[in-house]
Amino acid sequence: MTDKALKPAVKIGLEYGPIIAFFIGYMLLRDRVFTVGGTEYSGFVAVTAMFIPLLAVATFLQWRLSGHLSKMQIATLVIVIAFGGLSVWLNDERFFKMKPTIIYLLFAGILGFGLLRGQSYLQTVMDQAMPLTREGWMILTRRLAAFFFALALANEAVWRTMSTDAWVSFKTFGLPIAIFAFFMLQSGVFSRHGTDEEHKDV
Repeated sequence: MTDKALKPAVKIGLEYGPIIAFFIGYMLLRDRVFTVGGTEYSGFVAVTAMFIPLLAVATFLQWRLSGHLSKMQIATLVIVIAFGGLSVWLNDERFFKMKPTIIYLLFAGILGFGLLRGQSYLQTVMDQAMPLTREGWMILTRRLAAFFFALALANEAVWRTMSTDAWVSFKTFGLPIAIFAFFMLQSGVFSRHGTDEEHKDV
């Protein structure tokens, strides 16, 4: 299948639509209890059960429309299915709350492993989107690895010390805003180490 660029609105809808749907579903069902097979499930667990197939469908549609999925998207889907499934199966919301921690630690670990080998794995997945010199990629990779680790710590602090309402808001809005702000703050790296298509590193 040939890779095709998605329209920005479609891409944003497929990537953030399931997250927004989770937030809305939680706000509507958070005070309800559902009994299935004699077992009571909180609204949070019920919404988690709905979020898993929704994310899977959105990821499948993105693959069908674009012909491509990044390794990060695939890893995220696998972890959501695993930890979301554990939350539903064991009726324990803690597993789903730990999911962002595992995802960000995984990403930080992968980037850190590449740095130890003198490589930027970030360049492998984002080179076409942001052409940079090798030095620029190494700087950005170091910063992003540290940032992912900080996000993992932040998620642990929020879900362990705050209410479920606070964690859902943090996951829905706090994490995406933090990631957006991180890349905005890297404008100096992009300007100093950016390359055009004719001269970028191969």
